[in-house]
Amino acid sequence: MIKKEAKSVSRVRRHARVRRKISGTAECPRLCVFRSNTGIYAQVIDDVAGKTLASASTLDKEVKTKASNIEAAKEVGALIAARATKAGIKAVVFDRGGYQYHGKIQALAEAAREGGLEF
Repeated sequence: MIKKEAKSVSRVRRHARVRRKISGTAECPRLCVFRSNTGIYAQVIDDVAGKTLASASTLDKEVKTKASNIEAAKEVGALIAARATKAGIKAVVFDRGGYQYHGKIQALAEAAREGGLEF
């Protein structure tokens, strides 16, 4: 009998495969995205120092849409771009977290680009 792997296990394996190739530095940190059933989270991370430089999520007070949908992803993308530029970050490496570049992930990325981040 063939057993199907859980979606979360598959995503973690894809994310590990992507992370072998992507790493953030102080000059060009990594924009990491996590998507859950209840929210969307984004962090700008310097992997060399192991520090989070900026973060945004649907839990923040500035985000009006508290659901996990495309409108919320656009708000989080704009907010992470604003916070990253305030911290002096212009260019990042986008880490989609093993998710397909479609829907919420794509909306967050496009909003971050419109907000001034380059990737």
